[in-house]
Amino acid sequence: MRTLNVSISENEYKRFGLKDESLTFSELFNLVSAELMRQNLERSIELAEKYGLSDMTMDEITEEVKAVRTHAKSNN
Repeated sequence: MRTLNVSISENEYKRFGLKDESLTFSELFNLVSAELMRQNLERSIELAEKYGLSDMTMDEITEEVKAVRTHAKSNN
């Protein structure tokens, strides 16, 4: 097994909730993946609010998905 040293700021260390200075690659990967998903979710929420999509009902969302799928099928 190889060892890789990675330097991060104190803020990043705290933000990721790290308790130990030694992690497996899988643990680091999972932490970074979770942070990226959180950031993407926040960005999605911002965009949904910006374009008025956050006010859509589930029925409106379902109809929109059906319309896009129908359009995609007709273009193939």
